[in-house]
Amino acid sequence: MNTSSLPLAGIRVVEFTHMVMGPTCGMVLADLGAEVIKVEPVEGDRTRHLLGAGAGFFPMFNRNKKSIAIDLRSPRGLEVAIRLASSADVVAQNFKPGVMAKYGLDYAALSRLNERLVYVNHTGFLPGPYEHRTALDEVVQMMGGLAYMTGRPGDPLRAGTSVNDIMGGMFGAIGAMAALMQRAQTGRGQEVDSALFENNVFLVGQHMMQYAVTGEPAAPMPDRISSWAVYDVFSVKDGGQIFLAAVSDAQWQTFCDAMGYADLKADPRYATNNDRVRARPTLLPLLRERLAAHTADALAAVFERHGLPFAPIRRPEELFDDPHLNATGGLADVTLPDGERAGATARTTLLPLRLDGRRMGVRMDPPRLGQHTPELLAGLGYTAEQVAALHAARAVA
Repeated sequence: MNTSSLPLAGIRVVEFTHMVMGPTCGMVLADLGAEVIKVEPVEGDRTRHLLGAGAGFFPMFNRNKKSIAIDLRSPRGLEVAIRLASSADVVAQNFKPGVMAKYGLDYAALSRLNERLVYVNHTGFLPGPYEHRTALDEVVQMMGGLAYMTGRPGDPLRAGTSVNDIMGGMFGAIGAMAALMQRAQTGRGQEVDSALFENNVFLVGQHMMQYAVTGEPAAPMPDRISSWAVYDVFSVKDGGQIFLAAVSDAQWQTFCDAMGYADLKADPRYATNNDRVRARPTLLPLLRERLAAHTADALAAVFERHGLPFAPIRRPEELFDDPHLNATGGLADVTLPDGERAGATARTTLLPLRLDGRRMGVRMDPPRLGQHTPELLAGLGYTAEQVAALHAARAVA
C-alpha cells in the first residue's frame, strides 16, 4: 500500500509506551499512515518476551512502527530522546505520573521546544483523587462495574480481553487526531489525556443510564432480565452450542414458521415481545427441549436462510479459518520479531474499518529491537562518528 495515500501520511509520532494501552494508540496512528517511532529501553520492551496471555502483546500492537533503543538514564541517550521527541507531531506515553517529567520529556518541557506538539498521556485515571493509584485493566474493570456486569451474581469476572487497554489507546488516538485537526486552525498543539478508569465507566454508562431511567439496578449479564425473549445460548445435539435470537414480533413469527412451531406462533401468551419476555421462565425451557434435537450447524443453516440472528460459539484460534475474515482481508501476515518463533510468519487482525474501500494493512512487520536506530539518528543530524560513539557508550542500541 502506498503510504503517501493514507490519511496520516507525513505525521511523525514518537511513542514512549509499553504493554497494551499506549502501543494501541500508536498502532492505530501507524495503520492510518503516520510514521510511528517506538522508543524502547536498550534491553528492549519487556512485552517482547512475555509468556501466556501476554505472548501476543508485542507482535499484535507494534506493527507498522520503527524501533529505536535509547537509555534514558544516560545523559547522551536522554539528549537523543529529547531531540527525537521535539521533532514529532505527536508524542504518546503511558508511564506513571511524574516519570516523563523526571526526564524532561513531559508536555510542559517538550512544548517549549515545539509549540505544535500534540502530547497524549495514557494513564490509569484522569487527574483527581485516584490519579496516583496503579491501574491495570483488571483493576478498573473491578472498580468500574464491568466485572460485576460480566460475572454471575457474587462472582465478578473480568472481560476475556484487554478491553480498557485497547479502547483507552483508541481514545488516545481519537484525541490525537482531534488535536491535529485543531492545530491546523490554531498552529498550536495541546495535551490529550486518555484514562483506563474513565474508559471503563464509559463502557458501563448504558447500565448507569438504565438505573437513571428505570430506578432499577442493572443485574449482571448472566442474571439479567433480557429485553427479548429469545436471546440466549442453547445447548443442542452432539454437545454443540449456538446463540439464537428473535428480537421482534416479525422475527418471532419467522422463527416459528422456520422451525415448524405453529403452536407457539398461535399461542396468545407469546403474541408480543413483552408477552414473551414475561413468559421466559416457561418459554425458554420449552425452546431448549425442542432445539436440543438439532445440531448447531443445522440451526445455523435455518437461521441464515431466514435472516434470523445467530452465532456459532467460536474460540479465538478458530477465527484464523473464518471464511468471512479471510474473504474480506481482515487478517494479514506479520513476521514475528522475538522469541522461539522469531522469523516465523503469523496472522494478525487489522483495524475493523475500510477507507475508500481499502483495509489498513501491514506495511512494516513488528520491529526488531533498535532496528531503525541508525536511520533515525542520521535523520536527526547525527554523524556516523557520533552514532558509533553513542553505541559505544550504550546510550543507544
